[in-house]
Amino acid sequence: MSMRIHSPDTDARTTQPRTNKPARGFGDGAEACLVVLQGQSLGQRVDIGVHALTLGRSAECGFHIDERSVSRQHARIWRDLGGYRLKDLGSTNKTLLNDVPVGEAELKDGDYITVGSCVLKFMERSSVEARYHDEIYQLATLDPLTKLANRRHFLELLGRELQRSIRHQRPLALLIVDLDHFKAINDNHGHVAGDVVLEQVGAVLNSTVRSEAIAARIGGEEFAIALPECESDASLVAAEEVRRAVEVMPLKMSGGPHAVTVSIGVAAWRPGMDKTSDLLRAADEALYRAKQTGRNRVVAAG
Repeated sequence: MSMRIHSPDTDARTTQPRTNKPARGFGDGAEACLVVLQGQSLGQRVDIGVHALTLGRSAECGFHIDERSVSRQHARIWRDLGGYRLKDLGSTNKTLLNDVPVGEAELKDGDYITVGSCVLKFMERSSVEARYHDEIYQLATLDPLTKLANRRHFLELLGRELQRSIRHQRPLALLIVDLDHFKAINDNHGHVAGDVVLEQVGAVLNSTVRSEAIAARIGGEEFAIALPECESDASLVAAEEVRRAVEVMPLKMSGGPHAVTVSIGVAAWRPGMDKTSDLLRAADEALYRAKQTGRNRVVAAG
């Protein structure tokens, strides 16, 4: 099942693909990655796939470095037949490869790239170190039970999408999804059964949302879905599809089949919502009304 949401594969205002979906190993044909060793987002891993990756101060860059010493379009990395290459894009303060200024050069496993005060390490997929960083990255960004984004990573990604909506006046919607009567499941069937329910709900959400959406587990039985480029009406359709997908989810427990339902609060970004907390508060208030008016329903923020 897929949501009927218009979400282009790339940002309408840039040729750089958005890569906000939580990574699960090397995705999208990625054969290499960058790991931030120094500077903002320390420890972050950035996959490099079939699309060229631009580094710079512009928010439209595939890897955004919010630093005045970094040019808006500072450097680019891309894959060619011989491997990966790095090119300086005429930056003011140069791009350094292993501490040496470069115009264009081939990248090799273990190379260090310096852009402003940000130091990144280039690693190929076959590298043992890359696999290690891949595991660390997943531990830091994914919920271990559902394999969706965890709360910290989700809020980071939601913040990026919100800034993009503010800057370009683009639509953005947020769904807060909460399991109904989850305590009763734990009390009657045990916490192991409760974990099975959470895991299955996470799988349903992951299979229901489109690739541009960001699904996360943000609390015990609470999930969230960010929908970039999604208008208010479409977000309600999307939320109803999620609600229905969970309702018909086959689930067997001791004593026979068991129905699981969710309540969903939906909020759409509007001018004046300058912080992620504004969007979260609106969706939470809508969720509260969904719970108060009978559960197993979708309610939009006023």
